[in-house]
Amino acid sequence: MTDIHYNHKEVESKWQQKWEADKLYRSVIDNSRPKHYALTMLPYPSGDLHIGHWYAMTPSDARARFMRMKGYNVLFPMGFDAFGLPAENAAIKDGVHPMKRTFQNIERMRRQMKSMGAMFDWEREAVSASPEYYKWTEWFFIQLYKMGLAYRKMSAVDWCPHCNTTLAREQVWGDDRHCERCGTPVIKKDLDQWFFRATKYADELLNFDGIDWPQTVKTLQTNWIDRSEGASVVFKTEIGNHDVEIFTTRPDTLWGATFMVFSPEHPLVNEITTPENKVAVEEYKTQAARQTEIQRGAVDKEKTGVFTGAYAINPVNQARIPIWIADYVMMSYGTGAIMAVPAHDERDFAFAKKYELPIVFVIQPEVKSDADGAEMNAAYVGPGVMVNSGMLNGTKVNTEKGRKNPGIAKVLDWLAKQGIGKESVNYRYRDWLISRQRYWGAPIPMVNCEIHGWNPVPDDQLPVTLPEDVEWRPTGESPLKLHPTWKNTTCPVCNGPATRETDTMDTFMCSSWYHLRYLSPHYDKGPFDPAEYDYWMPVDTYTGGIEHATMHLLYTRFFHKALRDAGIVEGHEPMLQLRNQGMVLGEDGDKMSKSKGNVIAPDVLVNKYGADSVRAYIMFFARWEMGAPWDSQGIEGAVRWVRRVWTLFTDSPTDSITDSRTGTDEVRKNLRRKVHQTLRKVTRDYENFEFNTIISSLMELMNEMYKAREAGAAGSAEWSEALEIYLKMMAPVTPHIAEELWAHLGKPYSIHTQQWPIVDEAATKEDSIELPVQINGKVRDRITVPAEATEDEIKSAALALETVQKFLVGREPKKVIVASRRLVSIVV
Repeated sequence: MTDIHYNHKEVESKWQQKWEADKLYRSVIDNSRPKHYALTMLPYPSGDLHIGHWYAMTPSDARARFMRMKGYNVLFPMGFDAFGLPAENAAIKDGVHPMKRTFQNIERMRRQMKSMGAMFDWEREAVSASPEYYKWTEWFFIQLYKMGLAYRKMSAVDWCPHCNTTLAREQVWGDDRHCERCGTPVIKKDLDQWFFRATKYADELLNFDGIDWPQTVKTLQTNWIDRSEGASVVFKTEIGNHDVEIFTTRPDTLWGATFMVFSPEHPLVNEITTPENKVAVEEYKTQAARQTEIQRGAVDKEKTGVFTGAYAINPVNQARIPIWIADYVMMSYGTGAIMAVPAHDERDFAFAKKYELPIVFVIQPEVKSDADGAEMNAAYVGPGVMVNSGMLNGTKVNTEKGRKNPGIAKVLDWLAKQGIGKESVNYRYRDWLISRQRYWGAPIPMVNCEIHGWNPVPDDQLPVTLPEDVEWRPTGESPLKLHPTWKNTTCPVCNGPATRETDTMDTFMCSSWYHLRYLSPHYDKGPFDPAEYDYWMPVDTYTGGIEHATMHLLYTRFFHKALRDAGIVEGHEPMLQLRNQGMVLGEDGDKMSKSKGNVIAPDVLVNKYGADSVRAYIMFFARWEMGAPWDSQGIEGAVRWVRRVWTLFTDSPTDSITDSRTGTDEVRKNLRRKVHQTLRKVTRDYENFEFNTIISSLMELMNEMYKAREAGAAGSAEWSEALEIYLKMMAPVTPHIAEELWAHLGKPYSIHTQQWPIVDEAATKEDSIELPVQINGKVRDRITVPAEATEDEIKSAALALETVQKFLVGREPKKVIVASRRLVSIVV
């Protein structure tokens, strides 16, 4: 008798408990099987899972399950990126300690994650805010320090003068850049901070050989690093005779430099500014400090600047040129100073026109023009020959970069010979600033002694743990600075009094190596067990959002390469394959946020429909790599599919099939063909992360199976095979109902340890094929021919059509083309 009621709560609870009790998803080293390390980005413990978490995790889980059924020993771990600013802000607001709040949130989110039925190996859980984790975060910092990759220097930060504290980017709000807490305009302030020398690996980070990453991510990282070939040239200031190094990709235009522009933050600005220009310069510096680099560098932003009153000497022609400051020049790119060549740079041209500065024409177009710089209406950036350039006049210049440009090559050699410049490479990519003036982060394990300076904390004193007895002030100042005793320690060199570093590390430091801690989260002899590393690494498939392309994903690659050079890890890359999911938007088409009231809570959906239905809909409603707005009505289709599967498998064949309907050979053959065609497509779709078409294929096959059952196929060998293959195909998507129905068929536990079925290619072949017939480009009819029909036989069948004969009117066609056995095109 048909059980029309599928009790998802009973079924899902039953199997989740059994899987956990049996440790079904525990991953251990097994040298008899190939390994597959599947990893999805770990969440921040905000307190509740949202549908975006499910959209990232459940398709990744389905892919990991598929790989397991393909015969791989799969590691699929999960953890929490638990340090960070939100917990600290909440502590300041309501007094709840970040540690307490964070671990409460983790407990709730872990429970929610388990409800999705994913095959996470929870015995490998790693939490970055746990001392047994951040002990090794600190240890890694020390290794990089010993390698010369960690250093301290002055750097500008966003600063609230009212709260007297540094602000993270998330705390600076609005176009006017004000403090989120008090509304005071934010300024830039220089502080001593810690950096990682990430730029040492810039060229290597531009090499993506051997990894299967989306081209979009590779392009984003390449553009972010922004490698430029050119020359470094030193100009001299008249006041103080200071060396000012500039980098230029166009050394062939040096003779056209008519002024220099410094960043407002350049350290020489105060020294060279003349007294009569000081007030204007200081006002401009304050104005520039309140803008972001994105605002300052915007292409469409009107260029502004102030004259310092100082001059520099152009080393190629000894010309005396004025020095200005302008906000479009930034210390984060190059040296914070540029030579301005208005005749051949659009930005410099606009600046020169606005402030009536000289324009000297030094690249003459091949089609000669008599125009001089003063008469130019726009900068000229094309090819030509050098003019007004001394002994290099007449040198040809093209639009290639670096030494591919003969003009640049000749100038580079000339500069080196004269001793006034050298060939150089510059990057937009900057060293990684890891200091945070915050409490809730991994302490930077360095101490400062008045005699011996900065030194790392000895290994046997790690971890440097965060004090729990801290005071939260409304200003947001770090409790580590305010704690009466925590920062006081002894120098590891002389045992004299010393002071701890009160900055903590950027949370991206924690997430740069979490994939290594998953290997052995409780190992205490090192950051990971070498035996686990040798078996599982590198990560085979990594999934997550593309928004991390130029931060986490770039930092992780840098960190791996640094650890490789330290002899801690092996190989050039940490993750071999990367796939990015898109974003689930609210039903209004906007990004989901609590303030907009458009956040979808999975718990409500799971309670109403079941985890399997939610999983199926998440994989069905959009192309995974693209995302889409959520549609609350759409989930009903996935729910109906799950229930129809239940009904098909729990119905007794005798309930709906009469004795006289035994099923013909053709029905059974057609069923088997459809099953194996679907299996071929679904297999390919799992491999290619095409989750939405997996569900649509299974829905289509379900319809065909209902028809086959009604036609008498039930009870046949083909029917039994269809049931088994169907459950295996849906198991990665809907693990609970697949397990229940597998047991209902009397199959051995568990379906998730079964081998993926093999496509019978012979069974997939069609007996006949149908082709549309075009006449002069328009479809007029269709033909059905045997699948093995030759091209000539297909042509003959098409020409024999009455429709075609009417168009031919007894004439021979000009052309008859059979296109890939999919279309017949006749030209009359």
